[in-house]
Amino acid sequence: MIKSANRIANVEEYYFSKKLAEVRGLDTPELRVINLGIGSPDQAPSENTIDALIASAKNPANHGYQNYKGIPALRQGIADFSKRIYGTTLNAETEILPLMGSKEGIMHIMMAFVNEGDEVLIPDPGYPTYSSVAKLVGAKVRTYEMKEEINWGVDMAALRQQDLSKVKIMWVNFPHMPTGRVASKEELKELVDLAREHQFLIVNDNPYSLILNEAPLSILSVEGAGDVALELNSLSKSHNMAGWRIGWVAGHVQYIDAVLRVKSNMDSGMFLGLQHAAVEALKNDSVWLGELNKVYKERSVAARKILDELQAVYAAKQSGLFVWAKAPDHITDVEKWIDDILYGTNVFITPGFIFGENGKRFIRISLCATVEKLEEARTRIQAWNKTNKASHVSPLTTHI
Repeated sequence: MIKSANRIANVEEYYFSKKLAEVRGLDTPELRVINLGIGSPDQAPSENTIDALIASAKNPANHGYQNYKGIPALRQGIADFSKRIYGTTLNAETEILPLMGSKEGIMHIMMAFVNEGDEVLIPDPGYPTYSSVAKLVGAKVRTYEMKEEINWGVDMAALRQQDLSKVKIMWVNFPHMPTGRVASKEELKELVDLAREHQFLIVNDNPYSLILNEAPLSILSVEGAGDVALELNSLSKSHNMAGWRIGWVAGHVQYIDAVLRVKSNMDSGMFLGLQHAAVEALKNDSVWLGELNKVYKERSVAARKILDELQAVYAAKQSGLFVWAKAPDHITDVEKWIDDILYGTNVFITPGFIFGENGKRFIRISLCATVEKLEEARTRIQAWNKTNKASHVSPLTTHI
């Protein structure tokens, strides 16, 4: 067998790639698995979005390769959206680059700016892909803590005490996944000032800003951010278009040009029909978004009832597509506890350890399931609890 490259030696297969195969193996016609693990929206995009895709796809002229920078109408649509939602003014020609999903952008940005041996700051807890991609490009991963004690804010005091001279990129993610923490403009300003002081690039990954969040915020609206910041965004979560793979990166023209140099060697442009659809999706008004959030609010209530049944503790106010909660104190092995629940009820909940050391005592429930499914999940867990208590083996005390 040919030996694989050294760069993947310390990179694990994405947790959900492996775990969901295991979860699917438990699915039976008699007892379907209820997957509360991933944030994959189960609702459809707006009707005008789908209509635009169909109309464009029916045009034979629209199926060729496209410009790497996307059509002008899409870039202008992103600029208009950014102005309306965040109050940021972006040059549609030079400061916006459409992407095939913002996850693609994580790799492109790392490849464009990080040399082997450079340091990359990753949040703990945080999205595992930041760390994986840093390792793939040969960077040194350094974590910075987001602490429960300060409501999952960044521990700026600890960060400032560190030697940041070798840091090239700092990844931030507000509203934060997995904790649902929303940062204030003052907090983002403090992060931007830190980046300016130490001359590193700060990248805000911002796909959850419209979900259960009353005050959407862009890091690019912060004074001084233009010199040191990029922002990723996406239609996946906020517009029910996860499988469509439509996102973008915004920021200074020189940074965008650097990312484009990588991207243009990786793909051949986004299908024109998807771009036409995205233009329409970006026009979705406050009424459409209000209805979307009404659904998620109802699901959030149902998800919290599951957590109550599990005796987990959670913050009342969280943004994004998940509810983050702390396992009961007497559960010493959260990963095993989650597997016990999965195999005992066919309900899958995400264990927090996959997001970092600070997530080990926590679990996460996705809101991408109907209220009916969430209620069924609670009923199954409730019955499982009663069964175990009746046999004098409580699932809440088996790992003491």
